[in-house]
Amino acid sequence: MNQTKDRRRFFLYSIGLAFVLFSLFSGALWNPLAFLEGLKRIVVFPDFLLVDYVEIGGLSAAFFNAGVLMILFTWITSLLNLQVTGLMIASVFTVGGFALFGKNLFNVWPILIGVYLYSLYKKEPFSRYIYISYFGTAISPLVTQIAFHFPFTGFKAILFSYFVGIVVGFFLPSLAMHFLTAHKGYNLYNVGFTCGMVGMIFAAFFRVYRYEMLPQRFWSSGNNLVLSIFLFCVFGAQVFLGWWLSSKTFRKYSKLLRHSGKLATDFVLLEGFETTLTNMGILGILSVVYVLLVRSQLNGPTIGGIMTVVGFGAFGKHIKNVLPILIGVTLCGLTNAYALGEPNNVLAALFGTTLAPIAGEFGFLWGVIAGFVHRAVVNSSAFMHGGLNLYNNGFAGGLVAMILVPIILALKKGENNNG
Repeated sequence: MNQTKDRRRFFLYSIGLAFVLFSLFSGALWNPLAFLEGLKRIVVFPDFLLVDYVEIGGLSAAFFNAGVLMILFTWITSLLNLQVTGLMIASVFTVGGFALFGKNLFNVWPILIGVYLYSLYKKEPFSRYIYISYFGTAISPLVTQIAFHFPFTGFKAILFSYFVGIVVGFFLPSLAMHFLTAHKGYNLYNVGFTCGMVGMIFAAFFRVYRYEMLPQRFWSSGNNLVLSIFLFCVFGAQVFLGWWLSSKTFRKYSKLLRHSGKLATDFVLLEGFETTLTNMGILGILSVVYVLLVRSQLNGPTIGGIMTVVGFGAFGKHIKNVLPILIGVTLCGLTNAYALGEPNNVLAALFGTTLAPIAGEFGFLWGVIAGFVHRAVVNSSAFMHGGLNLYNNGFAGGLVAMILVPIILALKKGENNNG
């Protein structure tokens, strides 16, 4: 049993290590000064949506930031002696993905401290709330903004930013549990919906005091070849490892596809770590292929989306409930005002799979409709929170689920009555 636990945790460490090694060989070893300067830029740059750390700090610094955070967040779960579950994998992969565009070694810690203090206040173990703290780092750009880009600067600004982050973290668990009831578990990024609400309040105060955060978009290009090779190797290894550990068969995979994915569907607990690895790898390959097919770019934001899809491949997503969402977003993308490979469309497709449980529960057609509607909603939702919530699609997905699910249930009830 201990060997199994160690093997699962080693897998998480190995993904973080792969990112760090990629960082070293993509520049840090050859030009350490540029690498350190890139890390500094990542920490101090205003990182509300949309900021690609590959564009801001370079490929090496961005992947180092992501890899180290994945290793540190996995290490914290080791200190707490937590079982490796699908939820743990989803949270660590999501942190790693967003550490390529918004989360960094400076701005994530106040959220964790705040949630930890809440657990002390409630006299409950931190382990009960740890994943809320991990996902809650979606609001990290708020910390950076106050620390380095407010009218007052210096050490006092940094202390104040941490104070604000800790306060937000303290109230996140109660807020997240409350908002879960709003979308009934059909939005996998529940904490993203919560952080959208929190970000909306802060953005409103910023605007009323004439502190405006102007829209920004930093989007790197030209790295598709090297990044696709790296990602195909990582995700291909996951498929192979899952197949190998499952006695060289994919027979158990069909059983995993029967789950709707509605919160909380933990594939590690339900179908085993080996089958989950296969699912994650398949989703990763599918996501990379999608980005390349729509002629977009593999960069910080898109790899963040891919990593989130893969992470939730352990906690609700599989190819059967993801594909309808992708198709729905793509259909909207083919008819809207943006090119299919533009950030607006490709990110909505990857992160819009937060609505996969709608497809899993109500069928293919409703999944396509959910994806189509989500693409329209997410185009406007970032303005509400000023980009302070990195999980903008989780916020938009919550809004879509709140509107769409009652409509589906009403129509379903009508069908039953007619029958």
